[in-house]
Amino acid sequence: MGRFDGKTALITGGARGQGRSHALRLAREGADVAILDIAAQVESVVYPTSTLEDLAATEAELKEFGGKVLAIQCDVRDQAQVETAVKQVETEFGGLDIVLANAGVMASYGKKKHDMAAWDDSVAIMLNGVYYLLRAVTPGFAERNNGGAIVITGSTSSYIGVAYKEELLNPGQMGYGAAKSGVLSLMRNFAMALGKYGVRVNTVIPAGVATKMIKNEFFEADLADDAPGGWMANVMNRGPVEPEEITNAVTWLCSDESRFVTGQSLAVDMGTLLL
Repeated sequence: MGRFDGKTALITGGARGQGRSHALRLAREGADVAILDIAAQVESVVYPTSTLEDLAATEAELKEFGGKVLAIQCDVRDQAQVETAVKQVETEFGGLDIVLANAGVMASYGKKKHDMAAWDDSVAIMLNGVYYLLRAVTPGFAERNNGGAIVITGSTSSYIGVAYKEELLNPGQMGYGAAKSGVLSLMRNFAMALGKYGVRVNTVIPAGVATKMIKNEFFEADLADDAPGGWMANVMNRGPVEPEEITNAVTWLCSDESRFVTGQSLAVDMGTLLL
């Protein structure tokens, strides 16, 4: 018997990285899972973003667990696309129990980081897109009045600055930090409003995670080479963690084991925020 038998989950940015990891864990634990992903290149981002092949591959992996699976190409920057996708998932699944607002990019490096499009895309994906998603799922949660869990992916950048040089005040990095700070306000307000329906809303706060957002040549060239000693350090003296480590925290936040936890930020940061 799985921890999420009979539950339904929707995950944005589900084709790869943290979203894929979360989706596979929930499916393994018995949930029916819908993954939404842009599955296309975000123009302001210099590393390759997800593809239709990534989306299809994760869909196939999810189906191996035997539950219902739905994969939708969806750009969370577009409110209409988000609303349409949520309606499709709710119709096919009969409602939602778990929502993970996970879609994200890093437009902080490479030549395009200086374009205002890098700010626009960062905020549109990681702040506007989160709001569109939460706004779209709220009526269904209220109507069903049967509880649920929403987890937003934040960052240690939700709390601390990283601009050790003026070049890091570029639109891409500032957009990332602004978006990740902004979702804390969304989390707290939705937690307040949806609590009466038994819906819990929290954020998970990762430090570095070994996904393509930082495991690419551009990150190494722009940041890692000249970062000062102790930049983004943590008390455990560890490098980037695997996505599954974040999934462990997300799984707990979605489970009945945290049924009275809401309006909180759970840092999985190896102690970064202590420094």
